[in-house]
Amino acid sequence: MGTKFLFYLFGLSLFFCMSCTSTKQIAYFENASDTTFKAMIGNIEAPIQKNDILNITISSLNKTASADFNAAGDGGPQATGYLVNNDGNIQLPILGNVKAEGLTKRQLKESITNTILSKKLLIDPIINIRYMNFEVTVLGEVARPAVISVPSEKISMIKALGLAGDLTIYGKRDNVLLIREEAGQRVTRHINLNSSDFLNSPYYYLQPNDVIYVEPNKTKISTAGRTQQILPLVLTGISILVLVLDRVIK
Repeated sequence: MGTKFLFYLFGLSLFFCMSCTSTKQIAYFENASDTTFKAMIGNIEAPIQKNDILNITISSLNKTASADFNAAGDGGPQATGYLVNNDGNIQLPILGNVKAEGLTKRQLKESITNTILSKKLLIDPIINIRYMNFEVTVLGEVARPAVISVPSEKISMIKALGLAGDLTIYGKRDNVLLIREEAGQRVTRHINLNSSDFLNSPYYYLQPNDVIYVEPNKTKISTAGRTQQILPLVLTGISILVLVLDRVIK
């Protein structure tokens, strides 16, 4: 009975040491009230960047003429999509080099349409453009760190965190790091998920290749430090007591 009691007491002590995180630290949008936020945050299109892979289809009423624009081959849409090269261009059949970097999908669509019309290659062309590499990465204090593919091309930070299993109780909700590529530069933004202001933030929706990193809070760091210091001593003490009790029982 003595040995079992000691192990029970040890487990209970660890539980209380690890359960001291405040509920305020793990609540999302703590000061949010009933309101309506602007829908414009969902309509912000990310500019196309180098190394993006685009699926582009061009069609019209003339199926035979349209087929030439969608020919399979090197870089063709039937293979691996059109890669935005280091010059910021894509190589399209018939049209050749087309500038893509820095444009949104809408702007690229307009550019291709205007080129086709100006050269009188098709009548009323229909252009569809989709990302083939829309992914976001979630790292740090989440249940399941992951690279998440986004076929719908629209995902909020909250949904990405949900797909990663949500933040652990040790995740720093008031200082989530967002890493993003903008105009060839890597920028960082710190997001406070405890604040309702985030719901109206331009960073509410993610862009291709965004990285989210959730830092551990002080509770996790201090608990880990205390555990590393105390656990060996406690285990040694328990081992000694077990030996003593064993001899006494005998």
